Amino acid sequence: MEVLVRELDGLAELTAAARLYRTVFGYEQPEYGLSPRLLAALRQNAGSVIGAFVPGGADPAGAMVGFCFGFSAVDSGELYHYSQAAVVAAEAQGLGVGRRLKQAQAEVARLTGARTMRWTFDPYALRNAHFNLNVLGATGVRFLPDYYGGGTDRVLVTWDLWHARKPGVPAGVVHAPAGDRARLRAGLERYFAAGARWTGVTRDPDGAVGCTFENDES
Repeated sequence: MEVLVRELDGLAELTAAARLYRTVFGYEQPEYGLSPRLLAALRQNAGSVIGAFVPGGADPAGAMVGFCFGFSAVDSGELYHYSQAAVVAAEAQGLGVGRRLKQAQAEVARLTGARTMRWTFDPYALRNAHFNLNVLGATGVRFLPDYYGGGTDRVLVTWDLWHARKPGVPAGVVHAPAGDRARLRAGLERYFAAGARWTGVTRDPDGAVGCTFENDES
């Protein structure tokens, strides 16, 4: 599938991005929507607002099949880019659109002077864990229980925008049967509390999950 990834421009594209966001996440409540005006402001103020398009359809620009957005942030004097969300339409998943979006977002972030990008993800969504840790090479650095309230555990990752992740010292592996959120949660909490970093995820032939942790080189 031919895919064009670029920054969004104009109210029509920003509105289409907000629509895709709600569709992919299945949001029906108005308060979970995304304002095109907010996206316009982010784009003009060191934020990232990026879409992925495929040729065809009534729109000369093509059909939007992916979208991501983020903003610049500072932590203890360090400038980084925070990726709030990235969505890919169901028909385009598994085709590398997510990776293309993240790469384009990384380029926008570099132009602001950021050296890293951060975002959170659901640690029990193993496809996302594989993409973030194994494919992109991001590193899980913090466990955030009930991040949005009501059973929405998240893991914060950081992604070096200039260098590949350096191997660390093996710290251990959390093994959990497929679907055993309680056991996985306990293991994640234990290793993160000890200062280890989550660097990889595997799935055994029987479906069991393995989460690999490392410590930084001393």
